[in-house]
Amino acid sequence: MADPDPGDKKQGFRLLGIIDIEKTPCSRDAILHGAGGSVVVGLVHFLATSRVKRSFDVGMAGFMLTTLGSWFYCRYNNAKLRIQQKIIQDGIKNKMIYEGTSHDPTRTARNQ
Repeated sequence: MADPDPGDKKQGFRLLGIIDIEKTPCSRDAILHGAGGSVVVGLVHFLATSRVKRSFDVGMAGFMLTTLGSWFYCRYNNAKLRIQQKIIQDGIKNKMIYEGTSHDPTRTARNQ
């Protein structure tokens, strides 16, 4: 057996052959939440109605809705966090640039 070279790039798990789960943010968590949601929704529908095919269909709908909902929620929170980080970085950069100059906003506030 040949050992894989350390220089070889590791290929991640691909969903439907197109989406790389390891490199797409929030995709792994969204799919796991979707799987759990589909099991719960399908099982509850089966226990309520005892219809197998309809319960599978409802479980698939639960998977789609839970996956999309979880993915959008995670992406929204990541975007909000990136915006907050950018605002903080710009503030720190401006603080370093203007500190000790006549354009320093904290200096004018102290003088008044």
